[in-house]
Amino acid sequence: MVSKEVHGALAAFVAERDWVQFHTPENLAKSVVVEAGELLEIAQLDFSKDAVTTWRAHDERHSNWPVVYVLDDGRGTARASSSQLRDIYVGESLNAAGRLRQHLETPAKQHLKNIHVIFDERFNKSVCLDLESYLIKMLAGDGASRVLNRNNGITESRYFQRESYREGFRNIFERLRANGVFTRGLHEIENSDLFKLSPFKALTDDQAASVEEIVKGLLADLESGTDSMIVIQGDPGTGKTVAAIYLIKLLVDIQTFTTLEDWTATRVVPQQSLRSSIKAVFKKTPGLQPSMVMTPFDVGQADGIFSLLLVDETHRLSQRANQPSGVLNAKFATITRELFGGDDTSKTQLDWIRAKSRHQIFLLDAAQSVRPADLPSELLSGLVADARASRRHFQLRTQMRVRAGSDFVSYVRWILDPRPLSLPRMRRDFGDYDFRTFECVAHMRDEIFQRDAEVGLARMVAGYAWEWKTKKDKTAFDIEIGDTQLCWNSTATDWISSSNALKEVGSIHTVQGYDLNYVGVIIGLDLRTYSDDDLLRFITQIYAVLMTRGIRGTYVYACDHGLREYLKGLIPFHS
Repeated sequence: MVSKEVHGALAAFVAERDWVQFHTPENLAKSVVVEAGELLEIAQLDFSKDAVTTWRAHDERHSNWPVVYVLDDGRGTARASSSQLRDIYVGESLNAAGRLRQHLETPAKQHLKNIHVIFDERFNKSVCLDLESYLIKMLAGDGASRVLNRNNGITESRYFQRESYREGFRNIFERLRANGVFTRGLHEIENSDLFKLSPFKALTDDQAASVEEIVKGLLADLESGTDSMIVIQGDPGTGKTVAAIYLIKLLVDIQTFTTLEDWTATRVVPQQSLRSSIKAVFKKTPGLQPSMVMTPFDVGQADGIFSLLLVDETHRLSQRANQPSGVLNAKFATITRELFGGDDTSKTQLDWIRAKSRHQIFLLDAAQSVRPADLPSELLSGLVADARASRRHFQLRTQMRVRAGSDFVSYVRWILDPRPLSLPRMRRDFGDYDFRTFECVAHMRDEIFQRDAEVGLARMVAGYAWEWKTKKDKTAFDIEIGDTQLCWNSTATDWISSSNALKEVGSIHTVQGYDLNYVGVIIGLDLRTYSDDDLLRFITQIYAVLMTRGIRGTYVYACDHGLREYLKGLIPFHS
């Protein structure tokens, strides 16, 4: 029984303190992270039966507690070329010792040498599944290892205090990095193409539902010998490219672990820069090879028929038009003659794809066509209609890139739409998303420099309103606006990650299909110069693509004074 004096003292103690401050989500998260850091243990042992047996006897929880573990082949942590990649595997188990003994008996893991076991008294099954997925994604993005896991176990489930536990994952990452498991820093990995394009991703609900239905349909078609055509449609940032990479990895794994007949899955990527990035991902993913990534011309010239062609950015396939070189013009005619018996100028690269494969998956967004040579909109509409008729059309809607939400893409397109509207345009509020228009391009450039210093991956881009002078004269400047002098991208492939990218301006071909943290868009006078409706449509679609690259923010500068004034009414203004 508590005396009245003690009860009164406790009541006074409680009354004097603002207890709310100690129970905010932020402070609870901090306390959880501190506690987790104190309880965290990472054991390192040899991948051998004797070592596992000894470790098992040390603590009964080693066979009766949820843990996450990492196995590697012991080849060191120096950054390696593709031919020297370390093999690594991540797993979780309630019975770590028993699961490790199973791995020791698996022929495919006999070459592994080291075990890292991550133990924490606060772990539960949900936390371990989440941590396992996190480490797989980070290792795939690190670039020094081949992740041996299949990609169908990556989870994104909610559970009690998930955000608090995830704060602790950073501590686990740094501990493992100190032990040589990782070679690069956290932000460096998260900003890399290897991480962003990795097949080891937790899919959104609409991605997962689409992938499941596509795989079921493809397997049924393969069994029955039926040809098929599938369309995956979505706005910028809805994850079409990531879903397709995930799908190819999943299909290859299914083929590896089942009696599925021999077949080939090939990725067709019209854009040079994106194609190069996807090849780099395939090079470091078990079961995938860079040779599985082709140009439309590669497909047209290849021998035989492909089982499955998965076409990224289908809207960027070409119709018969002037190609970038005379050699490609000649190839276009040659391929068409060989496939169709004559040089039919109405045939497009889409016709090549359908003639050279039994199954096709087309990823497209017709509003991202940016050249007159791209497939005409009526062809793309027909493709979508055919897919809908056969119940093989899948729509991705969840916005995965722009933190402003799924309405941002439609708002940008609405702003740029040159057609008169019956109702006045009204500004939308996108919350914490950093959306600004600038009066001075130099100020916008300074802000991009600052954002890059803070979080990385901030770049300036522009439409084709300036001549490429530096192609012939390296001392010249391509873009001159007042006292600000800028140059176009000096490389066509992997420009975003190149050493000079921050000081340069990227074209549409360097960024379409990519994510940036912040993008600074320079709108030239081309929106005012051209009156041809079709050409103006391509120009506005280029700027819409450029303005939907930024995860955290989008900055805009318009060279035309009237357009700047118009944008001030629709986008927050920075003087």
